[in-house]
Order: sequence, then C-alpha cells, then structure tokens
Amino acid sequence: MPFCEAKKTATPALRRLKVLSITLPLALSSSVMINAASAEAVAGGRIGYVLTERHWSLYQTDDANAECPEGFNIGPREQFDELFPEQEGVVRTEVDTRLMREGRRFHLETSEEPFPFYDGAGSTAYGVNLDAKVSDEDYLSPEGEEGIDNQLNRALACIPIYRGPDGAFYHFSNLFMYGNAYNRWMFELTGVDDLSNDDNVTVTFYRGLDDLVSDASGKGFVAGGTQRVDVRWGQSFIQEVQGKIVDGVLTTQPTERTKFPWSFPGIGGGFHVFRDFQLKLTLTPTTAKGLLAGYVDVEQYNHRLNRNWTTHHQSYGQLSAASLYRAMKRLADGYPDPDTGANTAISSAVDVVLHQVHILHPDEEATELTTAQR
Repeated sequence: MPFCEAKKTATPALRRLKVLSITLPLALSSSVMINAASAEAVAGGRIGYVLTERHWSLYQTDDANAECPEGFNIGPREQFDELFPEQEGVVRTEVDTRLMREGRRFHLETSEEPFPFYDGAGSTAYGVNLDAKVSDEDYLSPEGEEGIDNQLNRALACIPIYRGPDGAFYHFSNLFMYGNAYNRWMFELTGVDDLSNDDNVTVTFYRGLDDLVSDASGKGFVAGGTQRVDVRWGQSFIQEVQGKIVDGVLTTQPTERTKFPWSFPGIGGGFHVFRDFQLKLTLTPTTAKGLLAGYVDVEQYNHRLNRNWTTHHQSYGQLSAASLYRAMKRLADGYPDPDTGANTAISSAVDVVLHQVHILHPDEEATELTTAQR
C-alpha cells in the first residue's frame, strides 16, 4: 500500500501511536530521562507527575500490638455468626438475617452494636496538621511533629483488609493503577524555577487518558511517559492550586473541595471528596513521593466503598462496612453539619507515589498529530 494511502486509512489508535513514538522517550537511558526532566523543570518551568501507587496511610508495627492491643476487628462473617448462631428449633428467614445485614450497608445506623469495635491505639501516625492546631486527639508524626490530624487512621488501623502488605485493599491498590484509566490522576507544576526550592508554583490537577508505562518486570512503573488530559469526562477533576517547594518538598495550599478518583476496575466508578485537600511530596525529576491529606466526606466514603466492594469481598479482611461507618461518624473531626452540628468529614492521609510524565494538553495533541501526519 502506498504511504499516502496508509496515512489516510490509519486508525485513531495508530495515529496516537505515531504521536507517542515522537513524545515517549522509551529508548532513552534512565540517566538521559533524568537530565531531560530536570532541564524541562528548570528551563521550561513545567513538569508533570502521574499517580502510580496509593494506600490509606496507616502507622503499623510488625506485630500490631502497639496499635491493636486488643486484636483485630471481626468482619461480616464473624458478626453474622454472633448475631445468628445455629440453634436447634430456631427458624430464621433470609429477610431477617442476610438481607437485613446487607441492607445495613446502605441504610445506615449509628446505634450501638452488640460487638466491640477496636480503634487504632497509640500516639503516632502519618499525616499533616490540617487545622493548624494541637489537641489531645492529634497524633505525633514519626519524626516528632505535633498536631497531626488523621482520625481515619484510628478507624482503619485494626481492620486487616487495609493493612500492608497482605491486606486485600493494600495488595490490590497498586494493581488497580494498571488497567483502570478512571484512576489516572495526575498533576502538573508550572512556573517552576527549581525543583529544590521555589516559593511560588502553580499546581493543576487532571485526569489522564493513557496507559501507564511499566518497567521490564511488569510490576512497577517508570518515568517518561505521556498522558493526554481528559477534558471531557475528567472535567470535574481539573483544579488549580498554589504551592511552594522547600528543600525538595512540595506543599500546596488547602483546597475548599477536591474530587479525587478512587475506583475498582470492572466493578464501577468512584471517587472521594476531600476538604482542605493538600499535598506534601518529595520531588525528584522522575518521581514524587509522600502524602496527600484532607478531610474525607464520610457519606461519600461509605457510598464508594459499598458500591465498589461487595460484602463477599469485604469479608476477605474482616471489613464490616456498617461497623466502619459507625466508627467514622464517631471519630469524624471536621466540617460540622449546619443543622445538626455533627461532623461530616474525617481527617485522613494517603501514601502516594507518582512518576514523571509529559502531560499533553488538547492544543498540543492537535499540533503533534499534525506533525506526525506530515
């Protein structure tokens, strides 16, 4: 087939591959990619990062005795056995047992349960000082910083499914980054003079459209890929904030409200709503590692959890959504309801890893497609 005819019949996917062949430096050595990213960050004043790993930030000891001295919380199966033990002569109906317990996941109550819920103990946790105060309920960071707000740590610490490295949520969280484009969260720094120190940078959040670039093992990720911005279905995730870089650590101003994608592939979409959302990340030309933090909306957290993760899956890690909801409502420490005065959000932190990526905006994508077609 003549070259001109091939160009006319090329599919959009093939045209995108041509663009990627121009923009994606897969053949470069790691040292060359580092130098290129560094030069772009300083000379061009622009560098992007895409999310490749995330876990709710929990302070864990090897034997869990410090944070869970009374043991772990029981899950749906254990709770069911306690509520409805097999008894001779007792007839139970599906409506009054299994369906009733399933309904508790969505028709929620805050009444006391007949079994205990163990909060995470101890005075140490990861996170940031979200309210700029120091109180008795706050944690110390492992480095000794006072005033750390992370009440979600108390709620999740003694639920095995959330603990690393074997908990189901922890184990699968990184796998969900591979094939689930819904989770393709990224941010771009502009106005960057120096990745080590810069007292004013602009940080813009986006959702991407393209696959992540994995390493040779297929289990990790590498820097240097390309991500197109999702300006249609990802519009609600686009947000701009101001930040600064001090000694290689990026911090951002808290946002009023941030929508953060958090879904499970093949099951359903989902997101969390953060208030006072902010980043604290150590930057290099190839990675950004650290924390994102904020107050998570309790109702949205529960909705996302139960819409994406059935009781069957929650059982593999002893997560009772009904019990966790009660704990989160009790421990919630932010954004009181104007009518009832009850707090609607709970302080939290997320461990994140991002890799450097070239963020391709719609105008740039059109330009590069034109270039590739010449």
